[in-house]
Amino acid sequence: MIKKQPLLVCKISKGFKIYNHMKNITDLRKISKVFQQYGIDISGKEKYASFEKDLRMDKVFVSGLIFELEYELHRELEDDKIAGITAPAQVIELLMS
Repeated sequence: MIKKQPLLVCKISKGFKIYNHMKNITDLRKISKVFQQYGIDISGKEKYASFEKDLRMDKVFVSGLIFELEYELHRELEDDKIAGITAPAQVIELLMS
């Protein structure tokens, strides 16, 4: 009986890893959808482009984008972390962590 318990724990943790992996995929799809609504292709080089310089987005639109991402994923990012965001990749990293 003692030997079966670690196997059970292992099965539960594998199930959690699979669930967590599927949730990450679902979240990435939601993120991609919101970025596409703003005309940003995050599968290419645009994910590293500067919002203001390269993508020519005003701060108001960047704030709106971040708000929509938070709303879609049911998460809230800290204001001090949002202030330092300059590229889509940074937003994705914060949302996925």
